[in-house]
Amino acid sequence: MKGENWNMEENRPLNPVDYDDDDVKTLEWMEHIRRRPGMYIGKLGDGTHADDGIYVLLKEVLDNSIDEYMMGFGKTIEVTVEDGSVTVRDYGRGVPLGKVVDVSSKMNTGAKYDSKAFKKSVGLNGVGIKAVNALSSRFLIQSNRDGESKRVEYNQAIITDESKIVRTQETNGTLTSFTPDKDIFREYAYKDEYIESLLKNYVFLNSGLTIIYNGKKFFSRNGLADLLNENMTTEPLYPIIHLKGEDIELVITHSNQYGEEYYSFVNGQYTTQGGTHLSAFKETIGRVIKEYYNKSFDYSDIRSGIVSAISIKVEEPVFESQTKTKLGSKDMGPKGPTVSKFIGDFIKKELDNYLHKNQETSDALLKKILESEKERKAIAGVTKLARERAKKANLHNKKLRDCRIHLNDAKGDQQEETCIFITEGDSASGSITKSRDPNLQAVFSLRGKPLNSYGLTKKIVYENEEFNLLQAALNIEDELEGLRYNKVIIATDADVDGMHIRLLLITFFLQFFPDLIKRNHVYILQTPLFRVRNKQKTWYCYTEEERLAAMAAAGKNPEITRFKGLGEISPDEFKNFIGKDIRLDQVTMKKEDLVKEMLAFYMGKNTMERQSFIIENLVVEEEI
Repeated sequence: MKGENWNMEENRPLNPVDYDDDDVKTLEWMEHIRRRPGMYIGKLGDGTHADDGIYVLLKEVLDNSIDEYMMGFGKTIEVTVEDGSVTVRDYGRGVPLGKVVDVSSKMNTGAKYDSKAFKKSVGLNGVGIKAVNALSSRFLIQSNRDGESKRVEYNQAIITDESKIVRTQETNGTLTSFTPDKDIFREYAYKDEYIESLLKNYVFLNSGLTIIYNGKKFFSRNGLADLLNENMTTEPLYPIIHLKGEDIELVITHSNQYGEEYYSFVNGQYTTQGGTHLSAFKETIGRVIKEYYNKSFDYSDIRSGIVSAISIKVEEPVFESQTKTKLGSKDMGPKGPTVSKFIGDFIKKELDNYLHKNQETSDALLKKILESEKERKAIAGVTKLARERAKKANLHNKKLRDCRIHLNDAKGDQQEETCIFITEGDSASGSITKSRDPNLQAVFSLRGKPLNSYGLTKKIVYENEEFNLLQAALNIEDELEGLRYNKVIIATDADVDGMHIRLLLITFFLQFFPDLIKRNHVYILQTPLFRVRNKQKTWYCYTEEERLAAMAAAGKNPEITRFKGLGEISPDEFKNFIGKDIRLDQVTMKKEDLVKEMLAFYMGKNTMERQSFIIENLVVEEEI
C-alpha cells in the first residue's frame, strides 16, 4: 500500500527526486577502489584478524613474486614490515621496464592473461597491485631488469615521482613498497603471527623457496608434509601419506581428534572456504578407501579424525570472490579435464598403490575407521533421540534467543558480524539480550556450570541436555559447514567461577569440535572491570593500568565502580561493549599446544603437579 508521501490521484511521489545528466557519474578506477575497498580486498579490519585487509594487500604483492618463483625465477623473497610500511623484494625477471607504470596503475593490465607466460597463476584479472596502490598513501615499485632500472612512486595511485630508465648494478627482480592509507585503514597494526603463518604456507607450497621476513628465514624441504607437522595439535596415528604428481600434491593422516581438518590450496592460494577441489578430494578419499578395504564403510567413519591438505595448479582459475577463498572452477584449464576427474584419477591410482605397499599404514587406518564406526553405532540410538529432543526444544528454546540473520544467509560484512554469546545465568543473558543487535547477535544461556567433558566420549554431547542444545543451536552436529554464526563468544564474569566456565566450554570444543577453534570461530568477550567517571566524562577500564590512567585523567574524587559480574552492567551500558568497539580475545591453537596433554593437566584428575601449579600462580585480588 502506498504511503502518505504518495500522490494517489496522479500515482506519483509527492516530492519526486530529480534524476538527470548530473546524476550519472564515471569514477576513476582508483576512486572506485577507495570507495568500495571491500569488493577488492574483503573486509578492512585493523590487523587483529588474519583476513583483515592489510594482510590481503601484502598477499597481493607477494603473489606476484610467488608467480615468478613458480615460473622458475628467483629462489628468495625478502619481506620487511616496519612502522606499518611493507617492502617486498623478489629476484625474478623484473617487470618489463616499459610497463612498470601500466602494471601498477592501469586496470586490467598484466602478463597473466597469456597462460604461456604465467601458466598457473593466482592473479589473473590485472587488479591485485593496482588495488594495493589505490589503498596506499605511498606506493613504490622499482623493476631491475638486465642491468637497467625504473622506479615509480605514487600517493593514492597518483604518480608523485617517476624516474627514467637508468643503468643499475642491482640484481634482476622487483621491489614493491607500500604504506596502507590511514584514511581507510584506521589505527591498523601488522601482527607477526599472521604474517609468519602466511609466509609458512607459501614455503610449504613451494619447496625450495626461501622467504626472509625481518631477518627471519622460512624454508621447507617437505612441502605439505611440513604444513601438517606445523599445524597438527595431536599425534598422527600413522606416518603422513605424501603423494605428488604434476599439478597436484596431497598429504593425509588421521589422529584421535573428532571432526575433519583440511587445508586446501589452488596455485598457492589458501582457499579457506574450499571449493570444487576440496569437495572432489573429500568425496574421492572416501570412495577409494571403501574400495581398497572392500567394505561399505560410512563416509563419516572414514573421515573422522582426518588431517589432510591438498594443493592443485589450475590454468586460469575462477574464484568466487576477489579475495580468492573459494575455488569455483570446474575444469583444470580450457582444454583440461574436470577438477573432479583430475583429482579422482590421481587419488584412485596413487592412494590405492600406497596402501598396498604400506601394510602398517593401511592396518592403522583400518583400525581408526573401525573405532569410529563402533563409537558412532554406540551412540546411534541416543543420537536419534537427542536430535528429536533438540529439534523440539529449539522450536521453543528458552536458552536460545536467536538472531534473524545467520552466517550462511549473511552478505558482505554481515558474515563477519554474525555471532552468538554463550552466557551464564539469567541476569547476564538478560543484559546482553536487551543490548544486542537482534539481526546479527544471538544469545545462549547456560544453566550453571557445564559438565567437565574431559575424557568422555561424544555420546555425552547427546546425553547432556546443555551440550545437546548448544551444538544444535550452533548447527555443528555433522560438519562445520553448517555453522550458523561466524563468532562463538564465551561471555562469562571475570571471576573464578566465570573463568572455570570458560575452561569447561573450551574443553568441550577442544574435545568434540576442535575445528571450531582451529578455524578461528571461538572468542572470549572482554568486559570492563571498572567504570571511572567525573561530571564531564566516563571511562570504561579493562585493566588495572587503564583504571589508574582514568583516575589520573578524571582529577579529584572520581566515582569508581567495580563491575563484579555481567548482570551488574545495565543494558544501556552493555551496548558500548558488544557493538562496533567490542573487545574479543580469540581462542587459538598452535603446534606447541599439545591438546591431549594440556587437557589432562588442567581438566583431568586432581594431581599434586596441578595443586603446586595453582599455589605457585595464585593471585590475590586487592579490594578497590
